[in-house]
Amino acid sequence: QVRPVESGGGLVQAGGSLRLSCVASGFTLDRYIIGWFRQAPGKDREGVSCISSADGSTHYSDSVKGRFTISRDIAKNTVYLQMNSLKPEDTAVYYCAADLGAYCSGYEAPWNYNYWGQGTQVTVSS
Repeated sequence: QVRPVESGGGLVQAGGSLRLSCVASGFTLDRYIIGWFRQAPGKDREGVSCISSADGSTHYSDSVKGRFTISRDIAKNTVYLQMNSLKPEDTAVYYCAADLGAYCSGYEAPWNYNYWGQGTQVTVSS
């Protein structure tokens, strides 16, 4: 069963850092792309980053570029989202999503992913 499992959320002050993890349960990172999404109350789900299965190439939304870094550890079958210089507007539930494929074309669209984690809350206080 393909099931991404997130962890690592929490409460942090503005300017601080958090690292989210997404364990690929039931699938491998050399065949599935991984996207990170977030959803704040009353807002649409936003794609923030993606890492390809083919070559580990990465993509970021403008809202997080330069502050967030996505990476993967093939041996641990885990993808990470390192979040630095956090802002109150980064507060949201963060989701890890997976789909069979090589590259992150259209990575920001949630309908391009068939498998979703349960989400982890990130709260940034001012």
